[in-house]
Amino acid sequence: MRLKLTILLLLILTHKVFAQTANPTEENIDNWPEHEYNLEIAYESVNFTGKDVKAMTINGGIPGPNLVFTEGEFAIINVTNKMDHETSVHWHGIILPNFYDGVPYLTTPPIRPGETFQYRFAVKQSGTYWYHSHTGLQEQRGVYGSIQINPKEKTLDYDKDLVLVLSDWMDENPLNQLRNLKRGNEWYLIKKGQIQSWDKIIKEKAVSAKLKMIWQRMPDFAISDNFYDRFLINGKSKQEYPQFNPGEKVRLRFVNASAASYYWLTFGGEDPLVVSADGKDVVPVEHNQTLIGVAETYDFIVTIPKNGQLEVRAMAQDGSGFASAYLGNGPVFKAPVLPEPDLIEKMKRMMSMDMKMGAPASKFRPGKNDSIKVMEKYSMDMGEMNMEEMDMNGAKKDMAQMNMEGMSGMKKDTTKMAHANMDHGQMKMAKDTMEADSDMEGMKLGYVVPADKVIGNNMKTGANPQFNYNFLKSPVKTSFDGKKPVKEMLFNLTGNMNRYVWSINGVPLSETDKIKIEQGTVARITLNNLTMMHHPMHLHGHFFRVLNKNGEYSPLKHTVDVAPMQKVVIEFDASETGDWFFHCHILYHLNSGMARVFSYDTPRDERLKEYPLANLTTEANHMYTWAEVTAASHMTELYATATNIRNQFIFRGEYGWNQNLEANLTYERYLNDYFRVFGGINVENVYEDNVDELNTVAIGGVRYLLPLLIDSELRIDSELRPNISFYKATMIFPHIALYGEYEYEMDFGWSNDLGPDKNYVSETTWQVGMEYILGKNLSLMGSYDNRFGAGAGLSARF
Repeated sequence: MRLKLTILLLLILTHKVFAQTANPTEENIDNWPEHEYNLEIAYESVNFTGKDVKAMTINGGIPGPNLVFTEGEFAIINVTNKMDHETSVHWHGIILPNFYDGVPYLTTPPIRPGETFQYRFAVKQSGTYWYHSHTGLQEQRGVYGSIQINPKEKTLDYDKDLVLVLSDWMDENPLNQLRNLKRGNEWYLIKKGQIQSWDKIIKEKAVSAKLKMIWQRMPDFAISDNFYDRFLINGKSKQEYPQFNPGEKVRLRFVNASAASYYWLTFGGEDPLVVSADGKDVVPVEHNQTLIGVAETYDFIVTIPKNGQLEVRAMAQDGSGFASAYLGNGPVFKAPVLPEPDLIEKMKRMMSMDMKMGAPASKFRPGKNDSIKVMEKYSMDMGEMNMEEMDMNGAKKDMAQMNMEGMSGMKKDTTKMAHANMDHGQMKMAKDTMEADSDMEGMKLGYVVPADKVIGNNMKTGANPQFNYNFLKSPVKTSFDGKKPVKEMLFNLTGNMNRYVWSINGVPLSETDKIKIEQGTVARITLNNLTMMHHPMHLHGHFFRVLNKNGEYSPLKHTVDVAPMQKVVIEFDASETGDWFFHCHILYHLNSGMARVFSYDTPRDERLKEYPLANLTTEANHMYTWAEVTAASHMTELYATATNIRNQFIFRGEYGWNQNLEANLTYERYLNDYFRVFGGINVENVYEDNVDELNTVAIGGVRYLLPLLIDSELRIDSELRPNISFYKATMIFPHIALYGEYEYEMDFGWSNDLGPDKNYVSETTWQVGMEYILGKNLSLMGSYDNRFGAGAGLSARF
């Protein structure tokens, strides 16, 4: 009897221990050992370039401290805000209670000045993760750090760990850089030497390709819109780690904490072994020259050379800079240096495919300097989409609402675009070279996702050989129970580059509803990139399968790169509660509208009652303002703009040496990327050389972007005088722009008391000019105007 009781007690105790270690639940985590950190976010002066800049630090550093946990601990993290405005912290890739996810106003209250917020969650996973602010552009200013979670039992063969946090740094205020992108100023591409001006086009015999491209309203290529002064590894452009000994195996834990930069990771010495992606173990595989997207993490095991030190190099994908880390001592085993991408050659190859792509769009150009900057980039042609607007249950919705949350059950391609390889980082690898670009017939695709798993053309899922995830294989099956219902959705990744409005299915976050998710289902999403930029898409609170050639062993990730003009299919088990954020992790795309909220349609946490969700969803609809003044020998001009996603106010005024004055103030509404309607007032002098008598009329009309990226306007005033005008600007040399404007007005005399004049009067005005762009805010200009003659002067932008 005693033996039976003893055996029974042992079984009970064994079951209890197993439940606490192998299958943790909310009921038993109270017994887990606590691990507590205190983080303080404050202003600090930093100097990465020789210039002191006010930044935001965590515990006095950039990046913040590496938080080290062991699987099975209970994390308590106290975050104190020492700044004068709100902040937040999101625990990227960590599975935790919804309330502590850290998205202010969605899941978690913001941390107000002087407050301390305590995050509490059980550490139920292992791997490499990170944390960062989810408030505005604070992440770009320094609010980020890494998380290392060690497994309970070590299963991999290595001797030491080293976390390498990659980041990008700008001395300029990030908000000013975002505002500059929204105004269409191309100074950052000029500064990086990546403007595709006509002198370069002619030299590389690409005139035909260029004309074909702009006829389709397509833009110049660009890999990254931003300009960065430094690229950093653990806060420095060059890091040295001499503490590693020859022959030691080091687990390098890479975190791409950049706001907008992808990197090519290359390694000196032997090829490294990839052992983990986004914190999840993968079947170890040798893989040098790896592209790491924004917000992704990769773990590599490297062996320190016996007679030297190992260089690890992270080169920005656009070739504008790099950072290196050196492990060990002695002569350097240099990492491969990759060539800068040839953007014009990419354009020629793309145009040789003679494909009809989603056409770009541009705002109306109120002032010449904003349109010098190659008019528009990376937009979809809504007229090419050939799709019905559906809600999540397949019911048609009002197209005017534009709430394109997903395309449930649709099995047709949503574009007429040809699948193409549009990588922007040209790679000429020393080995394992693969052709990145080829025509449709000759394209050598990799694994293509089965047609029944993809909405639309599954051939686009073959992807660029350099940008797919086929090298990642889960060591265990990740497939779901086939009996679970599958909810299929289509997310087109879209954007209007010149106005810098980014969206999903053509709709920014501020204009859409939550996407309903049902517990117990499998959510399968086709991510269809209709832009010429990469988008790292991140889902909070979940891991998803990235369908690749490994089928049931497809890898689990929390962030996935969707390459230009390609598709990626992901799916996840809908097993959570609450609302979770889904967004592009390029900070400037997120803050311009490329995001959605997944909702399990459960009651909102009562602790968020005082924190309206609209504070998050309308953040990207901020009103931006800028102005430009030109003072020349023959005329003076002033342009001013205030704009958000749909609405724009424009003031334009000019005064010539002959006292010819004209000014107008208009409000315009964007109906789509090309077309807008406007109304306002126009003031001009009645008699030439005399401003004593002014005529004020109401005006209204439409503005439209024509092929060849020509802005057009058709308007009529309250005196029934029609007016048509055209504007075009282009870069002829890297710093020199050529622009021209033509306007034709007819006066039928409807305003006369005697009725319309049978012999109507017409007036034609035109102007041609050039400017030399000295910097972001200053240009030399010279022009000829048929009213004012020739002259030269300065243009200043504010």
